[in-house]
Amino acid sequence: MGDKYINIAVIGGGPAGLRAAEVAAGGGAAVTLFDAMPSVGRKFLVAGRGGLNLTKDEPAELFVSHYQGNDDEPRRWEGLIAGFGPGAMRAWAETLQVQTFVASTGRVYPLELKAAPLLRRWVRRLREAGVTFAMGHRWDGLSLSGNGVELAFRTPGGAHSVRADAVVLALGGGSWPQTGSDGGWTDIMERLGVAVSPLAPANCGWECDWPPPVLALCEGKPLKNIAVSAGGNVLQGELLVTAHGLEGGAIYALGPALRAMHPPVLSIDFKPSSTFAQLVAKMESATAHFLEEARRRWRLSDVAFAILAHSGKAPFTSAAELAAAVKNFSLQLTGPRPLAEAISSAGGVCWSELDAGLMLKKLPGVFLAGEMIDWEAPTGGYLLQGCFATATRAAKAALDWTSRPDKISSG
Repeated sequence: MGDKYINIAVIGGGPAGLRAAEVAAGGGAAVTLFDAMPSVGRKFLVAGRGGLNLTKDEPAELFVSHYQGNDDEPRRWEGLIAGFGPGAMRAWAETLQVQTFVASTGRVYPLELKAAPLLRRWVRRLREAGVTFAMGHRWDGLSLSGNGVELAFRTPGGAHSVRADAVVLALGGGSWPQTGSDGGWTDIMERLGVAVSPLAPANCGWECDWPPPVLALCEGKPLKNIAVSAGGNVLQGELLVTAHGLEGGAIYALGPALRAMHPPVLSIDFKPSSTFAQLVAKMESATAHFLEEARRRWRLSDVAFAILAHSGKAPFTSAAELAAAVKNFSLQLTGPRPLAEAISSAGGVCWSELDAGLMLKKLPGVFLAGEMIDWEAPTGGYLLQGCFATATRAAKAALDWTSRPDKISSG
């Protein structure tokens, strides 16, 4: 296959890449989307197993506060979300004849609670808009060439090069590598002189060394109605005891705080609805066997009871000692689960490398979108929304770039 001149190339067939292609094609560009996998949207389909949480319906100020990074993050995300926010996401889904609803948690889902129907309609619309899909193309690097960008790919048929007026890179982070999101682009970026913060697991389980009796009694069981904290951040929710440690939304959201701790320590409040004084008062007549009495008087769950009983702190010699442990149980963690298992990844290309249009300052005409950039957010609709918002910004900026008088038009 010979060299091909196109207008805008999008590399990566995940949500960010598909959205970038959509915006670029809608702006009149000739768009080719490249991906190493045989088909697009693989991580999108995996996300759909949980019902496809598209976004979240909540006040804008609260929404953007969930994007974590440096001190400029909330201000930066105010602009990104203003460009494509939760309302725009729901309206976009409706253009694909996908009706959405707001759950009691504020999370927004398709009525069908499936990703496949939406993805099929989305890809069909992209094809109708003239987007060309080039599968089996693994990105191998780039160089600036005149007023364009020369792209190198590895394909089953050998090396292949493409020249484009502008490029949107949307290769994802490093989680779920089986979907194509393997983080292999980090070496290429670094060879190009672009600063990259190391990829790290985010929205993932954390490991700890459970005593064998805890695993025997609790593995696979939930800890409900608890509060957990790390680094001054407190969240209420539930966790799941696993063979490796803990899983669940509450600990996922504490990932940034836990990664900053050496060693990471999770504090658990097994009875957040009761104060220390209230717990002690309920044990007023107890003089012995405090943990057994608390199981009944405080309605400690079986999982909480087992953890307390085998924590190395038992037996407890007073109600006050036990209440202190119940309200602030310190669990030392050994680290996060592997990146490949994580729902998303932290790290990526540093914001300082990008201009306001998400173009690499060192590589004019090359734009970034999605999890390639150094940002993270908890589950709950923020991840997908972040991918769409950055892709919208990058694609619009790429369109502006290709329309500059000093750019060569492929039209």
